[in-house]
Amino acid sequence: MNTDTALAALAALSHPTRLEAFRLLVQHEPAGLSTGQLVDASGLTQSTFSTHLAVLAKAGLVKSEKQGRQQIQRADIDTLRDLMLFLAKDCCQGRPELCEPLLAELTCC
Repeated sequence: MNTDTALAALAALSHPTRLEAFRLLVQHEPAGLSTGQLVDASGLTQSTFSTHLAVLAKAGLVKSEKQGRQQIQRADIDTLRDLMLFLAKDCCQGRPELCEPLLAELTCC
């Protein structure tokens, strides 16, 4: 991941609706959620929510797949991993023991 890609992902996640939608999708991996379920969870109209979803998709954070008559949305875990690695790369000035609490917290789930 490069700086521009990381900035696009972070900008997409910087809105409360998009952040909550992405976190909800991460919680529902690997099955994902239908667009309707995400709209219902957000409390927004479908057209308003679709704008937020498009921002997440453009940033590479969400993938969409048609299943029958529904669009299933999934968090792109590869992009999430790449973003987290980009942020933590060269963590703690080469002292990995300082990053161990962070890694332990991420792997406890």
